[in-house]
Amino acid sequence: MSHRSVETSGKGLAAKKSGALKSAWRKVRKPLANSRLAKAALTGLLTGALRFVRLTNPAVKGSVSKLTPELEALEPAIMALWHGQHILAPAFYPSKRKLVAMVSKSADAELNAKVLERFGVATVRGSGGRTTGNNADKGGARALLQLKKALEAGSNVCMIADIPHGTPRDAGEGIILLARISGRPIIPAAIATSRRKVLERSWDKTTINLPFGRGVLHFGKPIYVPADADAELMEARRQELTAALNETFETAYKMVEGRH
Repeated sequence: MSHRSVETSGKGLAAKKSGALKSAWRKVRKPLANSRLAKAALTGLLTGALRFVRLTNPAVKGSVSKLTPELEALEPAIMALWHGQHILAPAFYPSKRKLVAMVSKSADAELNAKVLERFGVATVRGSGGRTTGNNADKGGARALLQLKKALEAGSNVCMIADIPHGTPRDAGEGIILLARISGRPIIPAAIATSRRKVLERSWDKTTINLPFGRGVLHFGKPIYVPADADAELMEARRQELTAALNETFETAYKMVEGRH
């Protein structure tokens, strides 16, 4: 058998195994979602795992362990992260201020919300997608208003900047609108560990952070959106946030890999 045939056969087996795992997950997902005991057990397991990963990844030089006076002066603020790169966020959160996070309305995201709440993070359910036109997300608009109220009450808020199952690493409109209506700055944030597993087949290249490496929390420069910003300026700020978040993550990975 040729090398190419063996390689093709290997890929076929991997695809079949992946398909079987997905099929098995679909069968058990609904019963798990309806079981309080299963949800509580999974929540506890995931919360413990995140704490363990955080504990076993000592911070590299330059990582944010507590906010500097300059960063504290920006609070309450909107912390922005990318999908698939946000898993360790509650374990790394450095502020003494309360934190409110937007979590997707999907059933699969309920577990995420429960884990966040174990860390003392309040949640609102919605999406940071379209905010205008025929495709506007009304649930997302309500969630943005809740986040605005949280900022007014003195809490920091956290949003995943890109849209679920949209274009990864491309900021949506919702977070820009929140900055405009609240007058609070957006702070690009990145969390990285030197040991990690990237799920290449996932739409957002989800990164699973592994223990026994090095960790970093890195912030980029704040982005402000004026209250009178028109559509053109809103789009410019959206693109600015996209570039800033990508740069922040690139720097974070360089830091944990010793390339900074």
